[in-house]
Amino acid sequence: VTPEALRNFAYHIGITKYNGLTDVAVLEHAIREDLNKRALRRLAVLRPIKVVITNFPEGKTEELDAVNNPEDENAGKRKIPFARELFIERDDFSEVPPPKFFRLKPGGEVRLKYAYIVKCDEVVKDAAGNITELRCTADLDSKTGGPTANRKVKGTIHWVSAAHAIDAEVRLYDRLFTVPEPDAGGDFKSFLNPHSLEVVTAKCEPSLKEAKPELRYQFERLAYFALDKDSKPGKLVFNRTITLKD
Repeated sequence: VTPEALRNFAYHIGITKYNGLTDVAVLEHAIREDLNKRALRRLAVLRPIKVVITNFPEGKTEELDAVNNPEDENAGKRKIPFARELFIERDDFSEVPPPKFFRLKPGGEVRLKYAYIVKCDEVVKDAAGNITELRCTADLDSKTGGPTANRKVKGTIHWVSAAHAIDAEVRLYDRLFTVPEPDAGGDFKSFLNPHSLEVVTAKCEPSLKEAKPELRYQFERLAYFALDKDSKPGKLVFNRTITLKD
């Protein structure tokens, strides 16, 4: 958490003459407000599922423009690689989607952020019935500047190129307790959140090789992250500061 976020939080809650409790959501709001302005946007997939774009040439790589921070024009843009095989978030696909599910589904279309509109044509499963791969076709005219770039689809999801992705250990921290006042109802240890830390191996865009501990990052559509002191070349470790939404 940045010092600026903590100072802003302290300024807005003020000082009282009595002991009081402030909802943790107020602190979280201050953190999100600060990180939204400063965090560099990056693409990362925490729970990957493979996608093959069947009408995209094998061996071809495109360099696409991506915005570093929409809140800061001076942050500029970067290049991200796009290829035939990608990873998307497992939660962004549903074989039997619930109502108002606007992400990828069999026969459905979504836009890959900064890239093309794709349609899911086939779901590949292993012998146990687990989904191992999605086979999709892309509207190759739908990239920014293309003839069908303005075609409307309801969902936009993030992705990374499988051939160019780098692995990173990602520590997903959550609230330590399951109730607002853990010491008000007896033994505080009985209210510990068993899911306060989950560790996953994420697939990240290659520019994160250059991640710096003094900077903050937003993994798009997911959360805000900072580089952990345990990181070293070839073994990146990121800590989740806070999710994008409450």
